[in-house]
Amino acid sequence: MTADVHSAQPVDTTSAPVEPERIEAAKARALALPAEERLSMTDAARGHLERTFAGDESALGLRLGIKKSGCSGFAYVMDAAREVHDDDLWFDCDGMVIVTDEASFPAIRGSTLDYVVEGLTRMLHVDNPNIEDSCGCGESFTVRDED
Repeated sequence: MTADVHSAQPVDTTSAPVEPERIEAAKARALALPAEERLSMTDAARGHLERTFAGDESALGLRLGIKKSGCSGFAYVMDAAREVHDDDLWFDCDGMVIVTDEASFPAIRGSTLDYVVEGLTRMLHVDNPNIEDSCGCGESFTVRDED
């Protein structure tokens, strides 16, 4: 599945600093997971996100989640992570961070974020081992039920 990362909203550079205790708690929740369930990213994705967030002091990394959408059930939601919530998980991927919420995590557990160039198209792609099916347009997906 692929998703473009862009926001029609102006960047809020006045956001309050994130409490270090929240970050540490989110890191601890992520590190408590088995290694194969943690989120990761390729060097290409890391480089793209570093360029995207360069100069944006309020961006902590990428927020990756899911929402109900489309004909197959879910779609990815990506934006700059500017805060850390009590239920978030913080994945440090060699200096670039992915933040996700606990509600989204079961559907994306074990995923790898990649930056793909196909002709003139450039996009972030989530290699998600939990996808059972996706719609023809490629914008939405269903995930396997947990046993």
